[in-house]
Formats: sequence, C-alpha cells, structure tokens
Amino acid sequence: MATQNFENHAKFVPGFHIGVLGIFGANLIWSVVRLVQQFNVERLFGLLVAIGLILSALFGRMFALTVQDRVIRLEMRLRMERVLPADLRSRIGEFSVGQLVALRFASDGELPELSRKVLDGKIEDRKAIKLMVREWQADWLRA
Repeated sequence: MATQNFENHAKFVPGFHIGVLGIFGANLIWSVVRLVQQFNVERLFGLLVAIGLILSALFGRMFALTVQDRVIRLEMRLRMERVLPADLRSRIGEFSVGQLVALRFASDGELPELSRKVLDGKIEDRKAIKLMVREWQADWLRA
C-alpha cells in the first residue's frame, strides 16, 4: 500500500462511484429521454423509480459515513483521554464531530498541540484541520 496523506486519503470505490452511480445515472437519463419522447404514466413511474434508485444509493452512502463518523468520535474521545494533558482532557466535549474526524489523522505526539489550536482557534473546517497535520496517521478502514 502507498503511504496515505492528505492528497490521497479520500476513499474512492470504483464499483460504487462508477459502477452503481454510473448505471443509475444512465438509467435516469434514459428514463427522462423516454418520458420526453412520449409521456405516459408507465414512463413517469419509470422516472420516479430511477430517481428513487439514485436517492437510495446516495442515502445508503451517507448513512454509512454517518455511522463511521460516530465510531471515529468514540475512538477519538477514548484516544484523547489517553494522550491529552489534563487541561485539554476536560475540554474533549467541546470538539465537534467534524473536528474529531479531521483530528484522527494526527499522531499521538502532535494531537495535544493540534487539539489546542483547533479549540482555541475555533477551527471547524475539516480540510483546514487535516492540512495542519504534520505526522499523518493512515486510516485504511474507512467506509
């Protein structure tokens, strides 16, 4: 496996992002074309099914990512209890889920300093936080 860093950490699953979404997208376009060519109830329902398929795929992905974020929140709270100094441990509840998700890539050594910067600077942007990480800790088990 290649070394993971900010530039390559996003997960791309060809079977989903190209295969499933591509097929559903083509079906949506075909359903619209057929409906425009000849409007009838059957083709209207075909279009509604095509829209439903795309929405179900997108919501399924969103639900999986939400569960992943909840697990990361728990993991990070446990990790922070272990590695943060006492003054920062009492502030763990102040972190948003987005901040915790972004901070998961920081090494244990830089986590205290970076956590303080994020809280004191009220930095919410996940990308900005990830760009502040110097010692990237790979996460290969993402959804």
